[in-house]
This record gives sequence, C-alpha cells and structure tokens, in this order.
Amino acid sequence: MESSTGAAAERPAPGRRGAASLRRDPLALLGAEFDGTRDMWRSASGRLCVVGPEAARAVLGNRRGMFVETSDFFHTRTGVFGPRAAQIDIGRAARALLRRRLDAGRAELPGLVRDRLVPVSDWPDAGNLLVRAHVADVLLGPDASVPLRQVVDGVVDRAVLAGARDRHAAASRLVFRRKVMRVLAAEIRARRAAGADEPRDLLDVVVSGGGPAARPGDLAEVYLSLLFATVGSVGFALGWAVHLVGTHPGTEAAEPEWIVREALRLWPVAWLFTRKPSGAHDLAGVAVGPRDDVDVCSYLMHRHPLHWDRPDEFVPRRWAAPPHDPAFIPFGYGPHSCAGATVTMALLTDLVHIITREWRLTVTAAGSGPHLGPALAPPRFTARLSDRTDSPGGR
Repeated sequence: MESSTGAAAERPAPGRRGAASLRRDPLALLGAEFDGTRDMWRSASGRLCVVGPEAARAVLGNRRGMFVETSDFFHTRTGVFGPRAAQIDIGRAARALLRRRLDAGRAELPGLVRDRLVPVSDWPDAGNLLVRAHVADVLLGPDASVPLRQVVDGVVDRAVLAGARDRHAAASRLVFRRKVMRVLAAEIRARRAAGADEPRDLLDVVVSGGGPAARPGDLAEVYLSLLFATVGSVGFALGWAVHLVGTHPGTEAAEPEWIVREALRLWPVAWLFTRKPSGAHDLAGVAVGPRDDVDVCSYLMHRHPLHWDRPDEFVPRRWAAPPHDPAFIPFGYGPHSCAGATVTMALLTDLVHIITREWRLTVTAAGSGPHLGPALAPPRFTARLSDRTDSPGGR
C-alpha cells in the first residue's frame, strides 16, 4: 500500500487471478468485469450487476414496484420477517435506544479508547470489541442472566468477528447455533410473558416490536441481525477508518466526519444488495425478468470513475464540498436502508475524533485485502496509540 497522503487505497487485484479463484471471490470477479464505463452488466456468474447510481436507486427504492419487496436486514431462515409495520417499529425503537445510550455515554469514550486500544491493539477485532463494550447494556440489560450473556458473547466471538466462522468446524457451528436459538427463544418467551413498559435492551425491542404472533425463532434471528449490525458492521467501519488513516500519513488532520465518509466510500461494509425482479422490464438498457438476480454493488459504485475523481484513492478532503446527490450508498437506499445510519455516523465520528486528535496513531499491516463475507471487514493489522503531548489528550 502507498503511504503518502491521498495515495491509492489497497484494493483487490482481480485481473491477476485465475478463473477458479475469481469464482470463489465475487468481489474480485465483479471488479475484473467492470470496465469503468458501464452502469450495469450481466456477470459471468449469470447475475446482473448494477453499479450506476440512478439504476441502483431504481432497484433499491423500488418506487415502480418492479422488484419483489424485501429487506436486507429482516431476513430469517423462513423468509422475510414482517409485516412492514413491525420492521419499522423495531428499527425506530432500536435507533432511539442506541441514541440514548450513545448520548449518555459520550463522555466515557475517551476512557474506553484508552483502556481498550492503548498502547497496542489487534484489528479488526479491537474495533468490534470496543463497540461491544460501549453498547453492552443496549445489547443486553444489566439484569440479563449469566447464561444469556455467555451465549451472546459466544455469538460475537464465533460469528461476528472477522474470520470467526472459519475458525470453527461446520458441525461445531451447527451445534452452537442450535444452542443460541434455544436460549434466545426461551428468553423471548419469558419476556413476552412478563411484559415491559419500556425496552431495556435490543431483545426487548424485538419482543415488543415483533408483536405477540411472531415466532420466537424469527424474533431471535432479528435480534442476532441487530447484534451483528451494531457490533460487527460498526466495528468493521471503524476498523477501515483507523486502517486508512494509519497508512496514509497526513490524513489524520482531516475532519473526522470526512475520514468516516471516505472510509465508507472506499470500503462499504454493506457492499452488495440483492433484489429479485417481480416482472419483466428494462433497467439501464438491460432487459430483466423474474428469473434474474440483480446485485447492486456499492463497492464498485463508490469507485466508479464516471462519478468520482481519483476513485481508488483515500482523499478525505473531497468531503469538504461533497458532490450533490453522489454515487454513495454505504447504508443502502430507499425504504429498507439502514435505520441506524445517523447513529452509526455519530459514533464513528466521535471515535475517530478521539483516536486522531488525542493520540498519535501508527498502523502496521498484517494482512492484505479485505475479509470478504456478508460484510466487508478490514484485513488484520496492529494499531499503536502513543501520547500526543501537544493535544489535550496527551499525558
């Protein structure tokens, strides 16, 4: 990776990979196929890839009703959790609960960073674990039982952290998943029977918002989605910001919000949104139909040379005068975009401000390229925070 300010950000080099490798890495495959001019094409995989902002908004916004209504967040093993009113209630209540916690705990963040990241921390796990520590009472209220806490901690360690699933055999993952679902379903039944005036944690939010007819297993999966979005996605986004600033000297002086936005542009944690057409129609000059799978790739949209200057470079200052209606959808778009986007941006900006203003950051890379999964996680790296004697955070 280049280390000068504004240098090219690390990116997969799909053109040098063999065909078999490309099939195993959908991000590399799409990157190899993208010629920098098209907004949409049919991939070698047979799927349709959308990278133009207008076409992407048409797909995700679905104002014409040409795609099957779905949700990237509320998927369960039995389908999409609903009705839509329940999705909205859960999203609104979860956002309000997180906002109250973050507002009340903002003064705790400098101490949390000092305790968790100083002097040396191993990423991206450090980012996930820091976020988990900060929102622990939101994930589970203080009166949650020890077995329930052990199960949720196990989910983070075995399923949320980057590469965690690869460290456990398939049979072990299956056994653990059954245990998780059993414990969560029992807790959901107990809370439903007890009732609660105000949600104490995200599990209460799911129980209350899901309604009395919702299956406990489905509510357990929705809760796990909230857990992953909070600890996994926010932690990974923080990891990308720290990694990029630490490997591009001089960029730490940029406004923290610019750093966050530029990190989300180059490495959107939610990098692919899939939709199914409900009928035959034309999309960006391509005929699509019910048998097609349409993938909106935010990763390539955010690097589209027709919509971004120096698209592969880490340039936080570009956000000093952000483009009008940019090709930028880090939280999705339309009615099913991330309900917690504003809360996420606020927390990430606060943390980046502390790390870049109160400490001197040094990053040593231990891996190359992203860890590809449902979320786009940073490579392994080590971060060192040392005293910045000329700042208020110096000691």
